[in-house]
Amino acid sequence: MCTRAVYLGPEDTIITVRSMDWKTDMETNLWVFPSGIERDGAAGADSIEWTAKYGSIVAAGFDVASTDGMNEAGLVANLLYLTESEYVTPTSDDPRKPLSISLWAQYILDSYVTVAEAVEDLRRELFYVVPLMTPDGQPGQVHLSISDATGDSAIFEYVGGKLVIHHSRDFQVMTNSPVYEQQIALNNYWEQIGGLTMLPGTNRAADRFVRASFYINAIPKTSDIDEAVASAFSVIRNVSVPLGISTPGQPNISSTLWRTVADHKNKRYFFESTRTPNVFWVNLADINFSAGQPTKKLTLTEGAFFSGNTAALFKPAEPFQFLPAHSSK
Repeated sequence: MCTRAVYLGPEDTIITVRSMDWKTDMETNLWVFPSGIERDGAAGADSIEWTAKYGSIVAAGFDVASTDGMNEAGLVANLLYLTESEYVTPTSDDPRKPLSISLWAQYILDSYVTVAEAVEDLRRELFYVVPLMTPDGQPGQVHLSISDATGDSAIFEYVGGKLVIHHSRDFQVMTNSPVYEQQIALNNYWEQIGGLTMLPGTNRAADRFVRASFYINAIPKTSDIDEAVASAFSVIRNVSVPLGISTPGQPNISSTLWRTVADHKNKRYFFESTRTPNVFWVNLADINFSAGQPTKKLTLTEGAFFSGNTAALFKPAEPFQFLPAHSSK
């Protein structure tokens, strides 16, 4: 499920788009977290602990996990499904701390300004990710993409029990299966054919990867932010899966539930549900992310319709509890 792409335009016009595809309603709401929050990895007594350096806005899955979001510095994190994920089997003396996968994206948003900074730190492997079952009974097997205001990107996967990091501005697109190294190889094949000759058109992750890779670079490059956002939206809609579509035995092919567009330069976070007619956004400049500010929530699950800048519509709320995982350490 899911597709993610990064638009690289002139004059620092950088936009990250993603679709969220899932087989059941994820009951997604938007949350604002201030800086200064004390967190732990929700994976047992030895979990990693940290204090959020940066505030963020996130789209939550089932109100138990941060699945997508942008922090006040303009760093974006996106979780996408990856069936082939194989996580760490720790030993009793493993110095790394466990982190529930429900907090993986949030840890990134809390901690970093740039992709390069995140990659350098995460290569140290101070923690390892622990998988879990989602509230609707699906394996929480994901990989993580991050992007920043410079257009830099990185992909994080657990393959064969080891953390694999792909870091380059060239890694603009990510979907689901197979692992990222194989996605790149498949895309290289289709680049030789050329997108104007033929593009694969199914809902399969590999086909969506090829189409997103072609269109995100084929659309006009402009510093007109309204045009750039509209073009980026058109790309992610093109690779979305029609509502009601799912493939038995292939959890990586499910209906698109919602889409986000993150404008890194102007720090705007757009949201579009497939079940409502309006696109709305949040201007992060209109939110006070200072330590000590309350957590706030924009409830999307009660049938309300939103349009325009909704920053003032978030209401103070008790923060959701991240879904815990149980480390075998």
